[in-house]
Amino acid sequence: MQRTQIYLSESERQGLEALALRSGRSQSALIREAIDNFLERHQPEGRLARLRQARGLWAGREDLPSWSALRCELDRQPIAAT
Repeated sequence: MQRTQIYLSESERQGLEALALRSGRSQSALIREAIDNFLERHQPEGRLARLRQARGLWAGREDLPSWSALRCELDRQPIAAT
């Protein structure tokens, strides 16, 4: 690991300190976890992995309309002016 410094507002510092006390984890560990989560959400590979995990999420559901019914419903909607 490499040491780095960051600037936090007073409210960010207090919130981080309180969370560290409640969770029993170090502030550094919480910051690393937050950065990992941020990078995961904003990197294309992370997005692709989440899409792959969600594949088939609605498979076998009988309460959803068919694609053709959805397409007909969308075709009947007027195009909104932008």
